[in-house]
Amino acid sequence: MFSLEAQASRLCDGISRREVLRAGGLSVLGLSLPGLLRASENAALGVLPTDKAFGRAKSIIFLWLAGGPPQHETFDPKPNAPLEIRGPFKPISTNVPGIQFCELLPRTAAMADKLAIVRSLSTNDNTHDSSGYWIWTGYKYQGPNSRTIQPTDWPYFGSLVKRLKPSDTLPPLSTVWLPDIARLNENVTPAGQTGGILGQEWDVDRFVGDPAAPNYQVEGLRLAELPPLRINQRQQLLRQVEQHFAAAERGEAVRLFDRYQQQAFDLLTSGKAREAFAIEKEPDKLRDRYGRNRWGQCVLLARRLIESGVRLVHVQWPREPGDNAVDNPLWDTHAQNAERVEDVLCPMFDQGYTALIEDLSQRGLLDETLVVAVGEFGRTPKINGNGGRDHWGPVFCAAFAGAGIAGGQVHGSSDKDGAYPATDKVEPPDFTATLFHLLGIPSTGTFADREGREHRLTLGQPLHKLLGIEPATRDRCECTGDPARVPFFDEKAMLLDPDFTGAAPLMPADGPARPRGWKAAPLDLPGLVVQKRSGEVVLGISHAGAAGVQLAKGQLAILAQEVRSPFSGTFRVKAQVCGEATDREWFEGVFLKQFTCKLLLFEYTDPAKKATARKDHIALAFTPAWCEAAAPRYEPVELTREFVNPTPGSNFSFGRGLGVAIVVEKTGDVPLELPARPLAAYVRLKQIDLQFTGKPRNEDVKV
Repeated sequence: MFSLEAQASRLCDGISRREVLRAGGLSVLGLSLPGLLRASENAALGVLPTDKAFGRAKSIIFLWLAGGPPQHETFDPKPNAPLEIRGPFKPISTNVPGIQFCELLPRTAAMADKLAIVRSLSTNDNTHDSSGYWIWTGYKYQGPNSRTIQPTDWPYFGSLVKRLKPSDTLPPLSTVWLPDIARLNENVTPAGQTGGILGQEWDVDRFVGDPAAPNYQVEGLRLAELPPLRINQRQQLLRQVEQHFAAAERGEAVRLFDRYQQQAFDLLTSGKAREAFAIEKEPDKLRDRYGRNRWGQCVLLARRLIESGVRLVHVQWPREPGDNAVDNPLWDTHAQNAERVEDVLCPMFDQGYTALIEDLSQRGLLDETLVVAVGEFGRTPKINGNGGRDHWGPVFCAAFAGAGIAGGQVHGSSDKDGAYPATDKVEPPDFTATLFHLLGIPSTGTFADREGREHRLTLGQPLHKLLGIEPATRDRCECTGDPARVPFFDEKAMLLDPDFTGAAPLMPADGPARPRGWKAAPLDLPGLVVQKRSGEVVLGISHAGAAGVQLAKGQLAILAQEVRSPFSGTFRVKAQVCGEATDREWFEGVFLKQFTCKLLLFEYTDPAKKATARKDHIALAFTPAWCEAAAPRYEPVELTREFVNPTPGSNFSFGRGLGVAIVVEKTGDVPLELPARPLAAYVRLKQIDLQFTGKPRNEDVKV
């Protein structure tokens, strides 16, 4: 084994210079920068292996798909399994013969020649925190509570990278974590995401925020905004502190401190770090390609950071507004798995991930940048009663691309149901050993903790079958994925086609649950009708004049659509409506008295998501005003409903999902016989908007 570091020097009474300077730190980065610069010069790598993949990666972009992506709906589809296992989606052929992905990743499938997919990763642990800890660190959790951060935790692998292989050009920013700390529910911050036994000085640098937001700024780099006079004053104060320590002989590390300190100041005051975070300088077209959402912009920011010299960037899949204490946050799809992966998760991933691979390749950076995408575990083979998949650690997938990876291959396999490894089982120590190896850190090496005790870096072996500087195969084929099937994710699109200008026709309300869109009933029943026109929908009576047509109590016309990813918070539904009829007197004297018009927010009660099988959460009756057909005067109808968890500490369930609807229902007790003449009486609906405000999350917990 190789010792990979020199012991950090300590000052008198066991107090480090880092600790003294941190007490008066300049910013989030503070004056711990010199210590990082010192580590850059002192770290020793030991004996290098002879294989060409060793040290091939100058940097790593680590995409953490928090919650646990389902293997069936991503990289390991099982088309021959029963429906309750394979799910509703089909496999597609990638551009490498014999390799298939789920149809929800069409853009990713088209670049499979650049990827190495592991289908046999396993922790055999169904708990978010402890399974994730094993992936992050390469060691099983041994502490008292893996849902809390402790100084006795094993270091996050990025903390070891920060210590053993700091950046050549941005040592203070060797390892960056975006865009928030890892959280489970509310204030639960799992172990394994800090420096742990290395000490707090080796924690990763976290930058909390939303790069997709206007005027995004990084708080930790405010030193670059200070006037030169104030910076000079702080330098003078530091010199006084250093003179105090220099009064006694402290060894070579102390004598060199001033030089490190000046390098730290030069780095920040020159604006190098600040420039790395200036995502607003990216072209709008490229920002759109990554996706104008928090995750997509974090992935783009990760590219900027490694391009500026950051060694490792961890991109945490961000939590969405209101997703706390619900049953399908992040990739944790205990309910509505098909809906979440189709509407949000796979579109967002497929867009941002492929944009990153393309961007790195075009800039000549892919050959020196390792890109890893993985979560803490997978999902259960069998779909549960709420249409979800639960925690599953026995087998799941990881995707590798870039530096040192021989693309166009699959490593390992799962069984016929995607439940257990069938070949080449991979465990976390081998996963982390591969990352260290590609960065040029011998996986057999050791490091010393803050007490001076020596530890093995990892107990695993690099996955040599994945590694190489040439593709695993040069055979190619046509990818059968359809990008139009998975359009780019639109963060604001809680409803599809809200103004009815899209080309998609109305679908039967009692038809299949997918695809999502406007569904209606009846579409062709004598007497009642729902029709889509150009830019509007009409619901109500359309009578050709045949005698004997009667409408009974309870008959209705309904237009409905499922809400995308309901979470805890406030829903505001606003519709623009008016009335129309061939006979105004009949409309006002009969139709409005015999029928009730309602705007609904409801919960589906049927697995097939029939709009006629529902539980109404709020029903707002309204009376549409008659207007001339050629001169409609639309008026707003609006309802608001807040969903909060009635039992704090447990997950709030939306069951099979929420929907919005407009209903025109016969509520009069006496059957209505329509006149023996042509007659029409409608509610005209121009638009339905849905606004969602997520329940705020407690942001108090810091790491």
